[in-house]
This record gives sequence, structure tokens and C-alpha cells, in this order.
Amino acid sequence: MKAIVCNEFGQVENLECIEMPDPKPGTGEIIIAVESAGVNFPDALLVKGLYQARPPTPFVPGMEVVGVIQELGSEVTRFSVGDRVAALCRYGGWAELAKCDQNSAMAIPSNANGDEINALLCGYGTAHHALKQRAALKSGETLVVTGASGLTGLAAVQIGKAMGAKVIAVASNQEKQELAKNSGADVVLGYDHLKDELKKLSDGKGVDVVFDVVGGEVFDACTRIMAWEGRLLVIGFASGIIPKFPVNLALVKGYSVVGVFWGSFTEKQPHVYASNMAELLHWYDEGKISPHIGKKYPLKDAALALGDILERKAVGKIVLNP
Repeated sequence: MKAIVCNEFGQVENLECIEMPDPKPGTGEIIIAVESAGVNFPDALLVKGLYQARPPTPFVPGMEVVGVIQELGSEVTRFSVGDRVAALCRYGGWAELAKCDQNSAMAIPSNANGDEINALLCGYGTAHHALKQRAALKSGETLVVTGASGLTGLAAVQIGKAMGAKVIAVASNQEKQELAKNSGADVVLGYDHLKDELKKLSDGKGVDVVFDVVGGEVFDACTRIMAWEGRLLVIGFASGIIPKFPVNLALVKGYSVVGVFWGSFTEKQPHVYASNMAELLHWYDEGKISPHIGKKYPLKDAALALGDILERKAVGKIVLNP
């Protein structure tokens, strides 16, 4: 099979597309013929050696796939050869064949859009977990979403609306703001004078929940516009700057800073994750959420796909189609 290999941590341009042996399933494992593999910001960090996990090199990146089961390991009871599934892999998704545990996969309809289902796994899964479990977002509350044109940001906009919130989306240019508006945002803003704009929109009371994927100066601005008992969600640092937080603000304003690490959530609370995915699929079927597929790349162009994400050019979901 063809696969993308990271031989050593470093620049994404060093990734190689090579022929390598087909994977063999172990006990409880399945082999998936991949039709759609997701590309995410954590994949870029992983390749650069900046992620929380550092697998031994060489390794095949890729944490989410959609495809058809080609082979079963012993003791697989949930699936049959030929079943179409969406699945999470710790690594190994950027290949023509991917291996994963049967419990990390879920059946999907044979006619479902594979790229859109792919987007529901990490991107929408992160936003849903953040807003439902970590923020306990309530109908009628105000939600601010930074980086609102990327996959996770757009997911937060749509999921926030599905949960009944007033959504303020923040994005860097008119095209991205328009996409967020079309995804359901009630108000769209740029980053200039962000603190003052949010203060004005909230009549000086502050906002209930902030979903921040940017970090840096954007995070700093958000720390100063939180409402009493607000929740400031730490999702990531797309700006490349991990901010320092003045804890006195949380004390005086009575709000919480809440970390969101979706990967650990799926491992520590798999049954909750499964319930979340069932709800997302239900909302998808109802049309309440609709992933935007920004770009599709052939497998060999994985480095270009990661470049879009690192340069903050990504709009919506980026996928590889082996």
C-alpha cells in the first residue's frame, strides 16, 4: 500500500509518500480501505514533534478515517467485511489501508458523504465535547468563537446554535466572516479592537462562554470580557503563542478557565464520546450541522494540506482521498 511516513520530527515538507507492507489486524482489530482521511492541526504538531504525544519514528500520521472494512482480526464481533465505517486511529490514517480497534469505529450509511462524516470525528467532536461537557453551554447564553472559519471553529458555531446559544464568530477577513455567518453565527467580528467590540455587544456584562483556538493576544482580550460564572475554553494555539494567564482576573470576575483535550476525553470516557457522536450524527441527519469541506488533496500531497493549516489558510475541513 501507499502511505505517508514521518521519518523524523521536523518540517512537514519532509513527509514522504512511499510503498510499505499492508497492515495486519491483531486481536479485535479491523483493516479499513481508506476513502477519506482527515487532516487536523494536531497532525501538524505531531509531525513537528510539538504535540503532547511523540510516537517512535518512523510512523504514519493520521487519526481519523472513513472507508470500508477489508479484513477482520480474531474476536471482532461488531463488524463484517464490507461494512462502511468511520474510525479513530492514534496513528496510521494517512494510507490506503488503516488499522484500528473495532471499538474505535462506528458504522455509517453506505450512501453517507465520507468527507463530511470524517469532519464529525475530531473537529466536530472537539467542539461538541468542549461546549457540552466542559462548558455546559445553556440555551440563551452568549458564545464567542475565535478562529471561526476553521473546521473546529465552524463546528463550534453550528453546535452552539444547535444548543440554543447566541453565537458571536470572530475571523480574520470578510470571506471567513461570511462563511461563519452562513454557518449560523448571529454576529461576526474581526480581531481589531476585539475586547471593546465584545464589551459593547454584551452591554458591558461580558460573555458567558469563549471557545478560543487562537491563543496569544486574542486569548488575552477574551480574559477581560468574561461574564460572572463564565467559562473560557482553552482549545488550542493557532497563533503559535501560548499565553500567560493573569489568575487575578478569574478571581475577581468569578469565571473559569477550562482546558479541552479531546484525545484524552475519547480514551478516558469512551462511552460518553460514543453518546456524543450519536448526537452529532442525529444533528447531521436533521441538517442542524453541516460540515464545510474546504479542500481535498490526494494522499501524496499531505504536506501541502498541512501547510494550509499551519499558514492558517484552511477554511473548513481538509481531507486526503487515497
